[in-house]
Amino acid sequence: MHLAVYLPLVMPLLAGAAARPLAERLPPVAATWLLVLSAIALAAASSAVLGMLALTAVVRIPLVDSLGGMSGQVITAGDPASVPAAIAAGALLTAAAAAACRASWRRAAALAAAGRRAHQLPGAGQVVVTDDQAADAYTLPGLPCRIVITTGMLRALSPPERQVLLAHERAHASGLHYLFTTAARLAAAANPLLRPVAAAVGYTVERWADERAAAVTGDRQLAARAVARAALATSTAPPRRDAARTAASMLGVVGTPARMRRAGPVPRRVAALLRPPPDLRLLLVAAAVLLVAAAGVSALEAARDLHALLVSARTAGGS
Repeated sequence: MHLAVYLPLVMPLLAGAAARPLAERLPPVAATWLLVLSAIALAAASSAVLGMLALTAVVRIPLVDSLGGMSGQVITAGDPASVPAAIAAGALLTAAAAAACRASWRRAAALAAAGRRAHQLPGAGQVVVTDDQAADAYTLPGLPCRIVITTGMLRALSPPERQVLLAHERAHASGLHYLFTTAARLAAAANPLLRPVAAAVGYTVERWADERAAAVTGDRQLAARAVARAALATSTAPPRRDAARTAASMLGVVGTPARMRRAGPVPRRVAALLRPPPDLRLLLVAAAVLLVAAAGVSALEAARDLHALLVSARTAGGS
């Protein structure tokens, strides 16, 4: 295999560095799709490369060589990866697989818990108002999704701001945003270098809901004011942690208020709402797609080279 096999292992670093600028400069819907698909592709490419590197260590074992009828000398001469590097790749792949399985199990459990809680909520409507002094609002996945808003949050907002909040939460529900955050976080579990990308997806789905709320109400300044006021309400009267909210938080579908307890994303979201909606920058999208495609092509080329190397080793071993 050529040294380009390591490109898919480096590309997640570039993706992590580019995630926040892409999240800020692209329309939220486009940014969400681009970041999630890139995270999935890069996680798959890096895992595949780790698997191929680990395989080169396995085939160098004399017993494997003899059973497969391959020449160890041909493999050693044609493979640029050293044995320690190949062993390290195997260890990293094992850790990544374990982390991905653990994250998948926890996500599935959280989704099941959220669905059960959504089914148990009173009433038949999508919106459920709970009598709670703490300011909170979140969306629970289910069939259908349910929106939970506390009386404390309603009291903190004016009637027009409540419409912004409802439009925001309905955007989370109709857009199935928990699927995007789940996919990004699973990719980050498989490759920790993609954690900044998963964090950026958490931001872009909030921006997606913000922009939808601004479009529904027709007033971007009102939407910005509602975001800021909800942030103040949650910081003054923090929501209590219950099973439903914990499950929603794990799935990344806790709505506007929960995100706003962290000061970082809130000013950025408010500032974005006070500006015109961002335009789609095709050059940025094309550059990101090309970088991800380069990682995928490198992984495919590495697979082709590995196959050719194994064929040559078997041919030499049988002669």
